[in-house]
Amino acid sequence: MNPLSHLSEAMDELINSFMAQPIVGTTTAGITQYIFWMFVAIAIFVTVIFRFKKRQGSSFVPHGIFVNLIEFAVDFVRNDVCKGVLGATWKSHFPFLASIFFFVLFNNLLGLIPGCKPGTGTMGVTTAVATCSFCYFVYVGCKLKGVWGYIKSLAPEGVPFILRILLGIIEAFSTFLRLITLAVRLFCNMFAGHIVMGTFAVLAALFVEPLLEQFTIQALANASTSIFWVAILFAIYLVEMLVAVIQAYVFTLLSAVYIQLVESEH
Repeated sequence: MNPLSHLSEAMDELINSFMAQPIVGTTTAGITQYIFWMFVAIAIFVTVIFRFKKRQGSSFVPHGIFVNLIEFAVDFVRNDVCKGVLGATWKSHFPFLASIFFFVLFNNLLGLIPGCKPGTGTMGVTTAVATCSFCYFVYVGCKLKGVWGYIKSLAPEGVPFILRILLGIIEAFSTFLRLITLAVRLFCNMFAGHIVMGTFAVLAALFVEPLLEQFTIQALANASTSIFWVAILFAIYLVEMLVAVIQAYVFTLLSAVYIQLVESEH
């Protein structure tokens, strides 16, 4: 029997497994598997931070891989994102941006563990995080310029009134579009990556199953093909680990850029 004959059914089952399924309540008003693992990621994040602060405070000089790794991540957000993009105002925005970075990062990494689903693998969560970023930079703009001043800043000065209205509408739409692009970019990258990994895992399983059911030379030959699929899966898994970090960085960097834009004088 050709192992690929069941590929279509296996792919349908794989894709269905990534759909949000309610654990408690309903899909619209309940806790799905993605929300559950999001809370797990938050719990791990809080535990790691408290553990880090305790071990960091026990010695003036940081010791151990754990403390140095967390310090490296914190310094990366502080120096490369906050200071590098925001300049003198970085301190006031660092807590928010660091929280965004670690929230996305821990969710992304947790999703790489077999059986877990990343909170960032559903549009509901990515939209919620993007909304936080959107509301934050709009709040910063309103705080600096006033509500009406921020609204007026969306349109350039020194142009005819009708053109200024038109440009203001375009800029307002562009500003709102940032929320959508932040949410969709993160969701698509995480969802697509897990679908690709799942596909190669399915291929490896399909070529091994006949051997488990009945030992034959043909089944053994087919099973040996799984080595190829597993090798590709392992390579993709390493890439996805890098993608998990990059996506957390990109999301935080763009949030910092949007804050910098509303803080700029022009």
